[in-house]
Amino acid sequence: MKKIKYLLLIAILAFQFTACNDWLTVLPENEQVSDEYWTSKEEVESVLAAGYVYLRDAVPYLVRWGELRGAGIYTTVGGNVSGGDLQTFQVTADDTYMCTWAPLYKVINMSNSVIANAETVLQRDATFDEAVMNSYLTEAYFLRALSYFYIVRNWRDAPLITEPYETDKISYEKEKSTEAEIIAQIKEDISTALATGAAKEKFEEDWATKGRATKWALHALMADVCLWNEEYETAVMHCNEIIDATSSFRPVFVTDPTKWYELYYPGNSNGSIFEINWDQSTYSQSNSLATMFGKSGNIFQYTDQMLMDWIEETDLTGTNDAVRTMYGGYVTDVVVTNYQKATTGYVWKYSGIGLQDQVRASSTEQDPNFIVYRMADVMLMKAEALISVGTQSWQTAIDLINTIRTRSNLPALEPVLEELSEADMLELVLHERNMELAAEGKRWYDLLRLGKRDGFAYRDKFLVNMVVDYNNTANPAWIRSVLNNDDALYLPIETSEIENNRKLVQNPYYQVLN
Repeated sequence: MKKIKYLLLIAILAFQFTACNDWLTVLPENEQVSDEYWTSKEEVESVLAAGYVYLRDAVPYLVRWGELRGAGIYTTVGGNVSGGDLQTFQVTADDTYMCTWAPLYKVINMSNSVIANAETVLQRDATFDEAVMNSYLTEAYFLRALSYFYIVRNWRDAPLITEPYETDKISYEKEKSTEAEIIAQIKEDISTALATGAAKEKFEEDWATKGRATKWALHALMADVCLWNEEYETAVMHCNEIIDATSSFRPVFVTDPTKWYELYYPGNSNGSIFEINWDQSTYSQSNSLATMFGKSGNIFQYTDQMLMDWIEETDLTGTNDAVRTMYGGYVTDVVVTNYQKATTGYVWKYSGIGLQDQVRASSTEQDPNFIVYRMADVMLMKAEALISVGTQSWQTAIDLINTIRTRSNLPALEPVLEELSEADMLELVLHERNMELAAEGKRWYDLLRLGKRDGFAYRDKFLVNMVVDYNNTANPAWIRSVLNNDDALYLPIETSEIENNRKLVQNPYYQVLN
């Protein structure tokens, strides 16, 4: 499996955990590992840091995979690199950009290397404390679990690799494991990390508390995995580990509406749990998120129906006290006072600095973080799980949704619960997720998770009809034909992977398509 073989990178320069990008910039030199490499704690630090760097490199894929099929945003640029074929459900195995799982397997290989070799370093380096080693391992388990969770949601079945590629003696050829097998490994990794008690609640540097895996990030990931796997009571339990925590270092849902945009600028706010970090002004690290979503770049926009949703929500809040609406979640092609006449909606989260019409400086601020988990996300996960547990928990679910709406200066929901079905309740939480977490790489996974639950009982309501209603670019009949095929809900394995690994079998839908 040629593209899964990412040989371990060897560090020449040892470095300390200091500032964010001091740690995350220094990558080891590209050589094949030998047994003599693992001699110092700095080498463990180096490889662990490389895992985070590779996760950062994966963000452009995470955006496209998580959003374009969900039709909250769409690309205005055709072709495969921007995701045009993905959003029209016409992607094929020859698409070397949208169908590559290589960025995630890079993260996995770094994690595997730390997990496999940290114990050896403990025996060789007297300055390497066991508690520090265990803390590093919790981060490695998190990175591996998170990467496999992205893989399983996009490809369903994939090679499950838990040993590092360090020598030529390891075969590149590996058959696919099932979704159930991968989910089991993900849960085992998270459970192992939590069981040690070594996962940190905070790091010395503020950026690291949000930019590296903590105890809170592990619980958020486990809640997400359990929700996907229809283990609702367990999902609630892990959400509660965060929501009900009493530690002074816990992340906290920030109720002050004026603080909402601090999630995005400057980022790493107390309402965040785990986000992928950059720092342009200090360490010359930038990304393309502001350009991708901003008016100037004009690569991604909100779809027409999503813009209508934003306009309706703005009507409820007014422009003067808007929180996640105008100059919060979106901006338009017209002046603020004429927002109802807008025809184009842009994502503001990655472009603005929290003030109306003030954009990030091109020279020093092209470094918005990408949030993977935050408190509102966890609260809405809990609400969804509570709805699924039974009607006795529905009012608590509504209360959670209303806490988020109140923070956004929106009127509280006051449904007559006895008149609602489970589908009605799930639709309420889905709408809230769509607005609160817009353009954060969640939408497609939300639709797929709800559409496939209970043996695809809600396929039409939450998957097919939602995508048809929101998609700007594909024929509705085509969308329906694709989304009614279980195998078409996942990506094909890139052609070159099949060619280089005789044990891989293409997703059945794309065998016929190709």
